[in-house]
Amino acid sequence: MSDLNKTIVETAIATEALSTLVAAVKAADLVETLSSEGPFTVFAPTNDAFDALPEGTVATLLKPENKSQLAGILTYHVVSGDIKAADVLALIEENGGKATVKTVAGGELACTTEDGKVFIHDENGNAAEVVMANIENSNGTVHVINKVLMPK
Repeated sequence: MSDLNKTIVETAIATEALSTLVAAVKAADLVETLSSEGPFTVFAPTNDAFDALPEGTVATLLKPENKSQLAGILTYHVVSGDIKAADVLALIEENGGKATVKTVAGGELACTTEDGKVFIHDENGNAAEVVMANIENSNGTVHVINKVLMPK
């Protein structure tokens, strides 16, 4: 699924399971940012992950008056640099089972493994499983996750 001729945003647009994320990125005016040179690593929640949020959450966040809150949530899923799954696993191992990465939004995500699976934890204790790793793009890498992570 990797396409080094496409940006992260172009790849997300071409991926049906990420259509809610694409709508959110557009509503938050982040298309240009996430299409820039980067490189970025994006932990991309699936449509099912957005659907699992409390009823009305997505519709509320997509309203123009909530653009800055939406942008804050979305950039909490973005890390500067091109971090592949092997890099995440090496960081976890080097740091005794838990690696922390700083998000573009300024928060932190913790990465762990359990039963051979990689999990990304937000600052509220929620964990998302990486369900598809290493989707390489011209400006970084996407790892698809099964939950929406929330900043503090």
